[in-house]
Amino acid sequence: MRDEKKSTVGRRDFLRKVGFGTVGAGATLATPLMAPAQADSETDQEKRKARYKETEHVKTYYRVNRYPS
Repeated sequence: MRDEKKSTVGRRDFLRKVGFGTVGAGATLATPLMAPAQADSETDQEKRKARYKETEHVKTYYRVNRYPS
């Protein structure tokens, strides 16, 4: 049997160690960046208002792409 100790790190071992390191670092860095959820600040009237406006450039887009009007 061999009594020599392997001094080099194999490719697979290296990738495993690097992978575990990035997962751990990513988890610790992402935690303080998350903000608490906030409630909607719109009133009922603002929620029901029409948001889509068919402006001239939208009409041109529909006409150029041959959408039925």
